[in-house]
Amino acid sequence: MYVTVTVLTILLNAAIAVADFARARFVLANSAAVGVPASWLPVLGTLKAAGAAGLLLGLLGVRWIGIAAAAGLVLFFLGALIAHVRARVFGNIAVPGLFFALAVASLALS
Repeated sequence: MYVTVTVLTILLNAAIAVADFARARFVLANSAAVGVPASWLPVLGTLKAAGAAGLLLGLLGVRWIGIAAAAGLVLFFLGALIAHVRARVFGNIAVPGLFFALAVASLALS
Protein backbone atom coordinates (compact mmCIF):
# COMPACT_ATOMS: atom_id res chain seq x y z
CA MET A 1 0.00 0.00 0.00
CA TYR A 2 2.82 2.43 0.94
CA VAL A 3 4.56 1.97 -2.41
CA THR A 4 1.36 2.40 -4.44
CA VAL A 5 0.24 5.55 -2.62
CA THR A 6 3.71 7.07 -2.64
CA VAL A 7 4.31 6.35 -6.34
CA LEU A 8 0.95 7.97 -7.16
CA THR A 9 1.90 10.97 -5.02
CA ILE A 10 5.26 11.23 -6.79
CA LEU A 11 3.73 11.03 -10.26
CA LEU A 12 1.00 13.58 -9.61
CA ASN A 13 3.36 16.05 -7.94
CA ALA A 14 5.92 15.70 -10.72
CA ALA A 15 3.19 16.26 -13.30
CA ILE A 16 1.80 19.37 -11.62
CA ALA A 17 5.33 20.72 -11.14
CA VAL A 18 5.87 20.42 -14.90
CA ALA A 19 2.55 22.22 -15.45
CA ASP A 20 3.72 24.99 -13.10
CA PHE A 21 7.01 25.37 -14.96
CA ALA A 22 5.20 25.36 -18.32
CA ARG A 23 2.73 27.96 -17.03
CA ALA A 24 -0.18 25.84 -18.23
CA ARG A 25 -3.42 27.74 -18.74
CA PHE A 26 -5.26 25.87 -16.00
CA VAL A 27 -2.43 26.62 -13.56
CA LEU A 28 -2.47 30.32 -14.39
CA ALA A 29 -6.27 30.46 -14.09
CA ASN A 30 -6.30 28.64 -10.76
CA SER A 31 -3.48 30.76 -9.37
CA ALA A 32 -5.24 33.97 -10.37
CA ALA A 33 -8.51 32.76 -8.85
CA VAL A 34 -6.93 32.19 -5.44
CA GLY A 35 -4.75 35.30 -5.55
CA VAL A 36 -1.37 33.66 -6.10
CA PRO A 37 0.83 35.76 -8.40
CA ALA A 38 2.07 34.01 -11.55
CA SER A 39 5.59 35.03 -10.55
CA TRP A 40 5.39 32.46 -7.72
CA LEU A 41 4.87 29.52 -10.09
CA PRO A 42 8.56 28.62 -10.51
CA VAL A 43 9.01 28.45 -6.74
CA LEU A 44 5.80 26.48 -6.23
CA GLY A 45 6.79 24.09 -9.02
CA THR A 46 10.22 23.65 -7.47
CA LEU A 47 8.67 22.81 -4.09
CA LYS A 48 6.38 20.21 -5.67
CA ALA A 49 9.26 18.71 -7.67
CA ALA A 50 11.43 18.62 -4.55
CA GLY A 51 8.64 16.84 -2.68
CA ALA A 52 8.33 14.27 -5.46
CA ALA A 53 12.09 13.74 -5.56
CA GLY A 54 12.24 13.40 -1.78
CA LEU A 55 9.46 10.81 -1.80
CA LEU A 56 11.36 8.88 -4.47
CA LEU A 57 14.51 8.94 -2.34
CA GLY A 58 12.40 7.64 0.55
CA LEU A 59 11.25 4.73 -1.60
CA LEU A 60 14.85 4.06 -2.58
CA GLY A 61 15.91 3.68 1.03
CA VAL A 62 16.63 7.14 2.42
CA ARG A 63 13.64 6.94 4.70
CA TRP A 64 14.13 10.19 6.61
CA ILE A 65 14.17 12.21 3.39
CA GLY A 66 10.94 10.53 2.29
CA ILE A 67 9.31 11.36 5.60
CA ALA A 68 10.51 14.98 5.42
CA ALA A 69 9.27 15.28 1.83
CA ALA A 70 5.85 13.88 2.73
CA ALA A 71 5.60 16.29 5.67
CA GLY A 72 6.61 19.18 3.43
CA LEU A 73 3.95 18.27 0.88
CA VAL A 74 1.33 18.01 3.64
CA LEU A 75 2.17 21.57 4.71
CA PHE A 76 2.32 22.80 1.11
CA PHE A 77 -1.12 21.47 0.21
CA LEU A 78 -2.58 22.58 3.53
CA GLY A 79 -1.50 26.05 2.43
CA ALA A 80 -3.17 25.50 -0.95
CA LEU A 81 -6.40 24.50 0.76
CA ILE A 82 -6.25 27.56 2.99
CA ALA A 83 -5.67 29.76 -0.08
CA HIS A 84 -8.77 28.29 -1.72
CA VAL A 85 -10.91 28.80 1.39
CA ARG A 86 -9.69 32.37 1.94
CA ALA A 87 -10.44 33.23 -1.69
CA ARG A 88 -13.77 31.37 -1.48
CA VAL A 89 -12.83 29.29 -4.52
CA PHE A 90 -14.56 25.98 -3.93
CA GLY A 91 -15.24 24.80 -7.48
CA ASN A 92 -11.87 23.10 -7.76
CA ILE A 93 -10.87 22.65 -4.12
CA ALA A 94 -11.00 18.89 -4.64
CA VAL A 95 -7.73 19.05 -6.57
CA PRO A 96 -5.55 20.39 -3.73
CA GLY A 97 -7.66 18.22 -1.43
CA LEU A 98 -6.58 15.13 -3.36
CA PHE A 99 -2.93 16.19 -3.30
CA PHE A 100 -3.22 16.88 0.43
CA ALA A 101 -4.83 13.49 1.09
CA LEU A 102 -2.12 11.69 -0.88
CA ALA A 103 0.61 13.55 0.99
CA VAL A 104 -1.02 12.72 4.33
CA ALA A 105 -1.34 9.06 3.30
CA SER A 106 2.30 8.94 2.17
CA LEU A 107 3.38 10.41 5.48
CA ALA A 108 1.17 8.13 7.56
CA LEU A 109 2.26 5.01 5.70
CA SER A 110 5.94 5.85 5.92
